[in-house]
Amino acid sequence: MNKPTQITLPEAFSRRSFLKTTSTAMAGGALLGALAPERYAHGASATDEIKIALIGCGGRGSGAAGQALSTYPIGPVKLIAMADIHPDRLESSLSNLQKTHAERVDVPKERQFLGFDAYKKAIELADVCILSTPPGLRPMMFEEAVKQGKNVFMEKPVASDAAGVRKVLAAAEEAKKKNLKVAVGLQRHHQAGYIETLKRLHDGAIGDIVSMRAYWNGQRPWQKKRADLEKSDLYKRPLTEMEYQMRNWYYFTWIGGDHIVEQHIHNIDVINWVKNAHPVKARAMGGREINHGGADDGVIFDHFAVQYEYEDGSISYSECRHQPGCWNSVSEAVVGTKGHCDVNKYQINAAENWRYKAEGAKDPYQQEHDDLFTAIRQNKEYSEAVYGAESTMTAILGRMAAYSGKEIEWNKALASQIALLPDTLAFDANPKVMPGPDGLYQRAVPGETEVL
Repeated sequence: MNKPTQITLPEAFSRRSFLKTTSTAMAGGALLGALAPERYAHGASATDEIKIALIGCGGRGSGAAGQALSTYPIGPVKLIAMADIHPDRLESSLSNLQKTHAERVDVPKERQFLGFDAYKKAIELADVCILSTPPGLRPMMFEEAVKQGKNVFMEKPVASDAAGVRKVLAAAEEAKKKNLKVAVGLQRHHQAGYIETLKRLHDGAIGDIVSMRAYWNGQRPWQKKRADLEKSDLYKRPLTEMEYQMRNWYYFTWIGGDHIVEQHIHNIDVINWVKNAHPVKARAMGGREINHGGADDGVIFDHFAVQYEYEDGSISYSECRHQPGCWNSVSEAVVGTKGHCDVNKYQINAAENWRYKAEGAKDPYQQEHDDLFTAIRQNKEYSEAVYGAESTMTAILGRMAAYSGKEIEWNKALASQIALLPDTLAFDANPKVMPGPDGLYQRAVPGETEVL
């Protein structure tokens, strides 16, 4: 990852216009960056305008940017820079944000950055950076934002492998030294029902918690088939392998983490919150049972079942599944010595039954941004990076246990020297995972795959 990145764009986009735009952007970026480095690391008044950069312009990134811009009642905010590797995603995101937040979006061409290193230029201009690229890229971007002294909102998960988690934890320490505010998109921590339910559990409402379970059993999300992409107006040519995998990042572990990391992290995080700890080991099973799209299915599993063991010996039974036509549940529950709790339903069954009524509660996706921007303006200590990294690592631990078929200890997993990201990030470079002659990818084989 220390090698210089290269920028290669799809041929459907004008290389000449891109180079012209990038040159102008670099000049404009240098000027604005020099004017206000590390602004508001130590607080901003109610009237200071906070400048926002969006890095990663997909659906979740665009949503996060909209929520950040909706904090304007707390104080002035403006989106002033955007970065992505796909021009079409940046253009679409900008167009939509201009429609919904016109007076708070000011991103001219010279502040629209493209390429694998575009994030550095966007970060330079901002007071707050929204990091919402695929998770495999998050650690290096968080590291850069902290290096430049910027406040951060980063989506979950914060990494796709142990090497990335270690990088996030190290950057979190630096962020704390610099008094930077760091938020992580595990929005249940800002959801009124969860907050009140967890408070009661921690106060002993059901006694000592002895058993937990967490589910993310649902349907597969989007998929972009290679043949359809190659025929589209975006390309009209064969894709490089990196282009294909970046368009289908969800289906490749190095960039997406597998669905236990990308989606199930929400429920895993709740259980860590219940325990105020991370597990010390995990054992698991998982695999791919249904072949949905042949070569377009990537390398991820479609089911996991994990037993997470915590230091006190209690077990969390964790499941996630991507199989159509099956029973679905996205939920968490815990059992204690004096009762039990359906956490996601905010319901406690014990000597004194209780249920939280959520009517009128604010959308937690908005609340997490309100809380971050309030902390910036009031200069309150604010860092969610460590528990975000630990919950990410918990999900990675479960994946490692399932991929290998072995019981894996936390400390050994976190120290794993197997790095998944390519040595070079460029559209004409190859990822470490490549299709075979038949176009299919080799998936993990429990009992054989090495993860440490």
